[in-house]
Amino acid sequence: MFSRIGQLIFDNEAVAKTSDFTMGLEIEMQRVDETGHISQEPYPAGIGDEKTNPWLTNDYLETMAEMVTPSAKHVLDAMHYLYVINNTLRSALAPGELLWPLSMPPKLPKDKTQLRFAKMGPKKEAYLKEWTKRHGYSKGTPCGAHINLSIDSHVIQLVLDKCGDQFKDEVAVRNHLYTVLAQGFVRYRWFITYLFGASPIAEENYFAPGHELAHPIRSIRQSSHGFGTKFAGDYTNVQRYVDRIEEGVKQGILTSDYEFHDSVRFKGNENLKQLPQTGVEYLELRMLDLDPSSSVGVRTGTLRFIRLLASYFIMHPALKDDEVNPVLDLANQMNEVVAEESPTAACHYRTKALALIKHLERYANQIQLGPEYAEILEDLEDRVINPATTPSAKLLNYVQDGSLTAYALRRAKRYQEAALETIQPFKGFEDGRVYTAAELRAALAK
Repeated sequence: MFSRIGQLIFDNEAVAKTSDFTMGLEIEMQRVDETGHISQEPYPAGIGDEKTNPWLTNDYLETMAEMVTPSAKHVLDAMHYLYVINNTLRSALAPGELLWPLSMPPKLPKDKTQLRFAKMGPKKEAYLKEWTKRHGYSKGTPCGAHINLSIDSHVIQLVLDKCGDQFKDEVAVRNHLYTVLAQGFVRYRWFITYLFGASPIAEENYFAPGHELAHPIRSIRQSSHGFGTKFAGDYTNVQRYVDRIEEGVKQGILTSDYEFHDSVRFKGNENLKQLPQTGVEYLELRMLDLDPSSSVGVRTGTLRFIRLLASYFIMHPALKDDEVNPVLDLANQMNEVVAEESPTAACHYRTKALALIKHLERYANQIQLGPEYAEILEDLEDRVINPATTPSAKLLNYVQDGSLTAYALRRAKRYQEAALETIQPFKGFEDGRVYTAAELRAALAK
């Protein structure tokens, strides 16, 4: 059953626009040497300055490369940008350097003070040092794939034109629609963790001695053992989202609003306090492990599935205000259950997962999406029915002596060799030029 807004979109034949999200990607990968240890090489000189290049930068560690794409209106364009930027980084690596394809880091040194923080300026480095005092080095090292989603402007304008009695202006429409999206993704994060979790084990020295996991799990990164601060947001509305983060800073739970690292973040005004007034511009989704079966850490089908989910959420009712926190608190508990399951075990919420797949299949048929979406949903349904086909379970086939190092290095070397065979690699960052998004899109399109 569609919401009032969903029915309005459907009746005005604008449903296609609900899946026309503008999408940007942020992919983190560790630089390593040929033996699978954290690289000792500096930031590659051939891609400019890590402080000023917003498209190839670092996050937390000096070796934690982050590839950022300009926004794209189509999934294939986003993937094209990502492949070019990924190949550009690979072509600039020092001889013998590789990109680690797993979310969990390679073997870490026993003395983690040897790890070098990203050189992102005094303010950022001070923040990283303080963060590490609170959480330890290991918690900052897992890598992932972040997706930035922006709703099509036609949808926002349609809702404003037809629902003027409900919203006072365009900012109010945006804040409402992004809140609906955020609630949906947090509520079904457990489903995404099951389908795409790919961090079943940790390499040596990630866990402190005596605190290692007793057995592989579906996703260390998406569990309480994974990245960073465990501070849940309030997604009732944008104002309460901001108030919750500011309260966390006031109580000293967060060092700053920048430290808020929940699975979904509202993005827009850099001044968090002004976000409710200026409006959310896009959502940052942070719940995907790296996919080691792809050289760029994510697959086209995964991005299409995320867009389908987002379209589905927009068309359906938001949670009632008094239900938001109880429902999402339960959802976070469900995610922890799923993340800590054995990768080969049936999901504890298997029945719910299959029901959601069926809802998505009906929705995809209703709005007449193409056959590629039907194929994606068939594949994901098989993952629910047969957990051995999930990414995390597949990785267990390659574990040797409690480690995935041999597998990761084989993948990394294969991807590196393929990148170096690129006929015309992009060299636009060599002179330190800082591209705007429009300029970079034009350059990468060539």
